Amino acid sequence: MGKGGGGANGQNKEQQQAQEEQKREAEERRQMLLARVLSSEARERLSRIALVKPEKARSVEDLLIRSAQMGQITEKVSEERLIALLEQINEQTQKAPKVTIQRRRSVLDDDD
Repeated sequence: MGKGGGGANGQNKEQQQAQEEQKREAEERRQMLLARVLSSEARERLSRIALVKPEKARSVEDLLIRSAQMGQITEKVSEERLIALLEQINEQTQKAPKVTIQRRRSVLDDDD
């Protein structure tokens, strides 16, 4: 009586396959929408960004998809417009480096 519940294991595999299929379909729809919204040059640039910074490319894609779904994008996004969008996102997400200087006071130092 080792593992038990072998039927549930088969169901899990089916559920996992169904979830993977849904993910593939969602990704396919996502890519189709991006293909409609972006010019070929902008798509190429975004794919190059995805190689280096996948999370940044994903957030830009999400932004473009939301804008397209809300009807804010009326024509294909050119490479120049994509660059401007990326620069805008960089400005918003850039954090200024914070430097804190702590000086140690010596026992010999006097405030007098």
